[in-house]
Amino acid sequence: MVSYSDLSWDLPYRSHRDPVIARNIVATSQPLATQSGLEILRQGGNAVDAALAAAITLTVVEPCSNGIGSDAFALVWDGNELSGLNASGRSPRRWHREHFRKYASMPMTGWDSITVPGAVSAWVAMSERFGALPFYDLFRSAIQYARNGFHVARRTAYHWARAAVHLKQFEGFRQHFLLNGRAPEVGESFKRPELAETLELIAESKGEAFYRGVLCDRIVRQSESEGGLLDRTDLEEHTATWCKSLDQSFGKVTAHEIPPNGQGLAALLALGILERLPTRELDPLSPAWTHRQIEAMKIAIRTSFKYFADPDYMTVSPAQLLEDSVLDQLAAEVSDRQASVVPTIPDIGDDTVYLTTADAEGKMVSFIQSNYHGFGSGVVIQGTGIAMQNRGAGFTLESNHVNEVGPAKRPFHTIIPGFVTREEIPELAFGVMGGHMQHQGHVQMISRIFDHNENPQAASDAPRWYVSPNFEIFLEQGFPSATVESLRKLGHKVTLSHDIDLFGGAQLILRLDDGYVGASDHRKEGLAAGF
Repeated sequence: MVSYSDLSWDLPYRSHRDPVIARNIVATSQPLATQSGLEILRQGGNAVDAALAAAITLTVVEPCSNGIGSDAFALVWDGNELSGLNASGRSPRRWHREHFRKYASMPMTGWDSITVPGAVSAWVAMSERFGALPFYDLFRSAIQYARNGFHVARRTAYHWARAAVHLKQFEGFRQHFLLNGRAPEVGESFKRPELAETLELIAESKGEAFYRGVLCDRIVRQSESEGGLLDRTDLEEHTATWCKSLDQSFGKVTAHEIPPNGQGLAALLALGILERLPTRELDPLSPAWTHRQIEAMKIAIRTSFKYFADPDYMTVSPAQLLEDSVLDQLAAEVSDRQASVVPTIPDIGDDTVYLTTADAEGKMVSFIQSNYHGFGSGVVIQGTGIAMQNRGAGFTLESNHVNEVGPAKRPFHTIIPGFVTREEIPELAFGVMGGHMQHQGHVQMISRIFDHNENPQAASDAPRWYVSPNFEIFLEQGFPSATVESLRKLGHKVTLSHDIDLFGGAQLILRLDDGYVGASDHRKEGLAAGF
């Protein structure tokens, strides 16, 4: 257990925020959602209830990142043990490979990018198993904001306007999300009355309306009329899946991630490699520290691209990839003399909301849900306000790849909740939004907090590195010039970037010997608050 005295309370990096210390904390990417979670805690709900109320509110007030048509994942500490939840949906049963031969790559919009939405099933499963309050109560804030309006925040307005440029071709998107053909401006009040009715249907039916009732009927009817292959059976057969987390020791703590089809295993691979390198004693942002972290992440990324998929289709198990002998081999490939252009992999046979909550009784939740790219597919179900995700774009058209598009299959996912324990006691519930940045952010948060004793806000504020899918390196402003030049001399292709969207957005809650300390990323409009 972390003590107040174990942490450095300095804020050595550019920051606009202080850590929040309290016995109950909610940290989300949007202040209105944080308040929704706190209200539920004050009404006698627990951390799970608070997480769900915040998540449901986010579908209203931050639609450019998530919605009712999203997928979701969670890690829940119930006071005794850690449980994982995979609420990602499968592809339509009629998505055979031949249907996609007309495409050069997986489509990003339209019905051929839409998999079954799983977020609603996550809300139901978590409430039934762990919740203390009636399911309907978790929807009250969201329904109120949808019916009466909410004021659009600055970052949300920016992403909303950017998405409108390419999604305004969809009539449903124009009708539901635009005002006279434009996105709402900062501070403008925006109402979503159709969504309010949809939320009430879901709340009253405990999700049945979405997967088997009137909302299901509307989704299927629109799919049929617009040439989609999603049908009633696809929705009726969807279930969220409880699972055990994957674990990797790192120093005195253990990192936990949801197993594939998510990319959390890549964070564990990188941490396992770093555990075998003399990195812990190095100063953060130093040339050697940054180089070794980047090299470990390159290997993990390349491994994820080759092996990660729906677990029913993976040819290599996560346990095999985390074997000591494999991690030893991969760590031995990291050289301090040069950067790897094509990193080693073991040869063994963008827009998201993340939130975390913790309560005085000891429950902690790490929760994430997303449409994938912004508002998702561009398809909005008539009369409902449901924006359908485009998670199908996570498949590949590469023949015989484990993640090749196919029927009733879960696609490779970027969204991952994170968790850390010490001797089977919870330490940290956290996540870093941002597509391909997420597993990289997990590594950086864990390293900074548990190797260097940085408090969560300082760890979040620190300049980040980012390895692109083609292994270009982007460094956030704040890295020393000596580190930048050293990385270039080693052969890294380095760019200093001012694009804060590239480096994601973190929310963190760290357990202390009395209470918690929470943090929210200054790169987003989020908020950590407590009492």
